[in-house]
Amino acid sequence: MQTTFTPEQLADPHVQESEKILRKCVHCGFCTATCPTYVVLGNELDSPRGRIYLIKDMLENGRPADRETVTHIDRCLSCLSCMTTCPSGVNYMHLVDHARVHIEKTYRRPPLDRAIRAVLAATLPYPERFRAALKLAKLGRPLGAVFGRITGLKPLAAMLKLAPGAIPTASPVSRPGVQPATGKRIGRVALLTGCAQPVLDPGINEATVRLLTRLGVEVVMPEGEGCCGALVHHLGKEEQALNFARRNIDAWTREIEHGGLDAIIITASGCGTTIKDYGFMLRLDPAYAQKAKRVSELAKDITEYLGGLDLPEPTIRPGLTVAYHSACSMQHGQKITRLPKELLARAGFLVKEPLEGHLCCGSAGTYNILQPEISARLRDRKVKNIEATGASLIATGNIGCITQIASAARLPIVHTVELLDWAYGGPKPRELTSVAPIASKELA
Repeated sequence: MQTTFTPEQLADPHVQESEKILRKCVHCGFCTATCPTYVVLGNELDSPRGRIYLIKDMLENGRPADRETVTHIDRCLSCLSCMTTCPSGVNYMHLVDHARVHIEKTYRRPPLDRAIRAVLAATLPYPERFRAALKLAKLGRPLGAVFGRITGLKPLAAMLKLAPGAIPTASPVSRPGVQPATGKRIGRVALLTGCAQPVLDPGINEATVRLLTRLGVEVVMPEGEGCCGALVHHLGKEEQALNFARRNIDAWTREIEHGGLDAIIITASGCGTTIKDYGFMLRLDPAYAQKAKRVSELAKDITEYLGGLDLPEPTIRPGLTVAYHSACSMQHGQKITRLPKELLARAGFLVKEPLEGHLCCGSAGTYNILQPEISARLRDRKVKNIEATGASLIATGNIGCITQIASAARLPIVHTVELLDWAYGGPKPRELTSVAPIASKELA
C-alpha cells in the first residue's frame, strides 16, 4: 500500500511504525474471509482491509478521529484472525492499537459511552473494585431488561447479564507468596494472578499451582503484580496500560534477579498476548525496554510450559469427550494451536474441534459489554458449532471465553489446566459434578 506521510509525521516513532505496517498491505482481501465482524455484518469497513483504509486516511491526514472511523474501529474485536490469514505479514495488532490511542486522544465520545468506558477502566483491572462491582450488579440485575431497551444503556444491560449469580470467595493463591515444589524441585516460575480471573474463577490458578507443585515446580506470586494492562490497552488508554506493564515488570524483575525464574506462567491467554508484547509496548522507554524484552521472552502460557516438561503417566484417564475452543488470543495472538489439544489427549480426553474454530466467540475483553449485539451473534454461532460436536464438556484457555460461552451453552466449560490437574491427581472440577466419564481407568 502506497503511503504519503511527511518527514515531520514520520519523526513520530508511533506513526513511523504504523507506516511500515500500512506499506505491507497489498489489498488482497484474504483477511475478509476470516474476520468475524465482516462475516456477520458483510460491510467492507468492518473488515481488516476496510479498517486499514480508515486508519491510513486518519493518520496520513493528521486529523482527529471522526464518528465513522470510530464506529468501525470500535467494532473490531482485536481477535487477530486476520494476522493468521495475511500472506504479507501485516501486523494489524500494532496498527489498530495505535489507532485506538489516537481515537482516545482526539475523539470526544458521547457522555454515556465515555462514562461506561471510564467505569470499566477504573473497575475491571482492580480485583477488589471488581468484586464490589459484581455485588452491586446482583442488586441491579432487575434493571437489565429496562437498560436493554435504551440504546446508550445496552452496555449496562450486557454487564448485568454477564455478572455471575454467585461470586467465589477470594483464594489464598491470589495473594503474594511462594508455593514450594513437592519432592525434588525441577523449576521455579512466577504465576500471573491477574485481575478479573481470580475474582470470577479462582479455581483456575489453584489448579495451576496444584499441578505445577506436584510436578516439582516452585510457584511464586510476587508482591506488586496485577492486571497485565490488556483491558485498558484495547480501550486506547495507553498510559494506564503501560503503568500496569511497568508494575508487573518491576515485580517479576525482582524475582528474576533474586531467586531466578524459568518462566512467567499465564493462565489467561488474553493476558499472555499482551505480556508477550511488553517488549514492543515499552521499546521507547529507556528505563524499561530491556527489562520488558526479558519479561516477554519468559512469558509462557501454562500449556506451553507443561509441553516442555517430562510429564508422568496420568493418575486417571477421565474418558470424556471434550470440545476444545481455541481462544483467539491463543491461536492468533500467541500461535499456540496444537499443544493444548495434545496435552488433553495425552491425559486421556477425546478432543474434538468445532467448525469455524478460527472465529471469535465475541468475548474480546470488554467487547461483549461495549458491542453486545454483535457479540451475542458471534457467541450464539460459536455455541451452536461447539454443541454440534456431541462433546460432554468444553475446554478453553481464557477466562473471557469461559464467561462468554457459559452465558449461552448447555455444556459445562472449564479451563484446560483444570482438566489436566484432574487427570494428573487433582480434584475433579466442580463444573463437572454431573458429567459421568465414559470410561474411567485408575492407573496403578
